[in-house]
Amino acid sequence: MSPNETPALRRELRLWHLVLFNLSAIAGVRWLAAAAHAGPGSLSLWLLAAVAFFLPSALVVSSLSARFPEEGGFYVWTKHAFGPWHGFLCAWVYFVSNILYFPTLLLSGVAMASYMFGESGVRYSENPVYAIPVTVAVLWLAFFVNLVGLRVGKWPGLMGGVSTYLIAALLCVFGLVVAWRFGSATHFQFVPEATWGNLNFWSQIALAMTGLELAPILAGEIHNPGKNIPRAAWLSGFLGAGFYMAGTAAMLALLSPDRISPMTGLAQAGDLAGTRLGASWLSPLFALLITLGVIGQLTTYIAGNTRLPFAIGLDRYLPAAFAKLHPRWRTPHVSILTQAVLSTLFLLLTELGENLRAAYQILVDMVVIATLIPFVYIFAAGFKFGQRLAGTAGAIIAGIAIVLSCSPPPGISSVWLFELKIVGGTALLAIAGRAIFVNSRGAAG
Repeated sequence: MSPNETPALRRELRLWHLVLFNLSAIAGVRWLAAAAHAGPGSLSLWLLAAVAFFLPSALVVSSLSARFPEEGGFYVWTKHAFGPWHGFLCAWVYFVSNILYFPTLLLSGVAMASYMFGESGVRYSENPVYAIPVTVAVLWLAFFVNLVGLRVGKWPGLMGGVSTYLIAALLCVFGLVVAWRFGSATHFQFVPEATWGNLNFWSQIALAMTGLELAPILAGEIHNPGKNIPRAAWLSGFLGAGFYMAGTAAMLALLSPDRISPMTGLAQAGDLAGTRLGASWLSPLFALLITLGVIGQLTTYIAGNTRLPFAIGLDRYLPAAFAKLHPRWRTPHVSILTQAVLSTLFLLLTELGENLRAAYQILVDMVVIATLIPFVYIFAAGFKFGQRLAGTAGAIIAGIAIVLSCSPPPGISSVWLFELKIVGGTALLAIAGRAIFVNSRGAAG
């Protein structure tokens, strides 16, 4: 292969693959519980986010994907719009945010999966002897299916998209039947309470509406990406917004907000519906679908995130090994294995000791900021390349969410220390990225 020749990736994804891939990325089952826990006012927040953030995302992603149908997605868009350093920073921050996100997604998934085994299973899920091996095994399985290529790796994501929508459908059926027979558990009022907690929750709402940015990263592995990515963005965008609003309303019909756990509330809803309807099999089935949805979302994000270092490596801003493909599977194996190791280390940090968990929690708090900073770049690139209204609206919403995510939660002992850790940690992340960029072969010419 000549130095200027781009390694050829296998094109495995078609339009219907992309729609389910996007659904698996967008429709995060864990956000339903968080929204329902915040109360019925979150329904209005979902609608506002769909109009002010989701719709601009679909417009910008569709436009930029058609303009730049290359592997790397928003890394390529930002590089063309603002130069190599900003493209690298955008991709670097997003890459690290997902490394931090994988363990938290897995831990909530394991907790909800335990409902398949009844009350004893729920208690057992809190035992590190069980939780650590299971979460590590699932994590490495998800990386392995991506290592052998999207011919295999696409199926968990597609299965996750189907499972996620089945969850929403079942929730709506459960909610309607239980509300009709026993009355709704929640009195619905659609104006959110003007509390600092609800304002702070807005950053989580915005984070839940992300996901459309993933498919364009895989453009080199998509059939006709200039046409199929925009189509899939619109189809899955509307389906994702409907999932959040209908699913949240159904959960609130089943349980009052104060009874909903932000971590396992979805499994609680299935368990309660099974008890109320006298169908003991409903709870294990619901927990199984949730588990498949979480695994699907995990493999979907891994697929996108592992392609970013590959695209950056092609521009020589990372070591040349990141730009190489496996001789048999034609996948960026160095990037995949590197992220598997890093994700495992962070996963172990969440499980081993309170002090380490407390330190790791600061990194988790940075996930919202580190995920939404790239969206400011994405919307700014959209603005530069013609999507003025959508780019402006999306960038403003993302910026507000970043500011709100920096606000300390209730009961924090030291506001200044919290801000120092969150803002300082994000700044250190950017400084580390700058050091890598400046010392790279690409920056040296």
